[in-house]
Amino acid sequence: MRFRLLKTILILSAAAPVAADFAFAQVPASAAPEGGVETVLVEKGERRLQLLGADGTVLKSYTIALGGDPLGHKQREGDGRTPEGRYTIDWRNPQSAYHLSLHISYPDQDDTRRANERGEDPGGMIMIHGMRNGLGWLGSLHQYVDWTDGCIAVTNAEMDEIWRLVPNGTPIEIRP
Repeated sequence: MRFRLLKTILILSAAAPVAADFAFAQVPASAAPEGGVETVLVEKGERRLQLLGADGTVLKSYTIALGGDPLGHKQREGDGRTPEGRYTIDWRNPQSAYHLSLHISYPDQDDTRRANERGEDPGGMIMIHGMRNGLGWLGSLHQYVDWTDGCIAVTNAEMDEIWRLVPNGTPIEIRP
């Protein structure tokens, strides 16, 4: 019952409009990443995101929420899946509706080709992000249900840290 209530709150809150005057990012867009992170590793089955150093050492580890239908590789727009494979963090959005966001370079050429062969749109806009603006108070409660549309979600405090540590161009590997 408790998880059903949390899921309902998250789903309804995700659909709520964002106040135009909300202070979107607590971390300045110009803040240079602190470095040291060589790879982002996401293990979907473990609901874990790890920041790895040059020698593969785990520098930081976070519990995550995924898309509403997380099993398997993303196939098309709207399937609720988080992609699997090797991509890159290629840009960031300090004005995100979900407390900062780092864009994952999905779809790549292979994803696009496979979707085109099926006559489908592969989707896109897959991000690592915090909570929907105004819902940061949910904190770690968000991790009890997969609630995104295919993105990877962490708490706002964790997103502030990831934002500082992960530069654009960082490889990301997403495993089942």
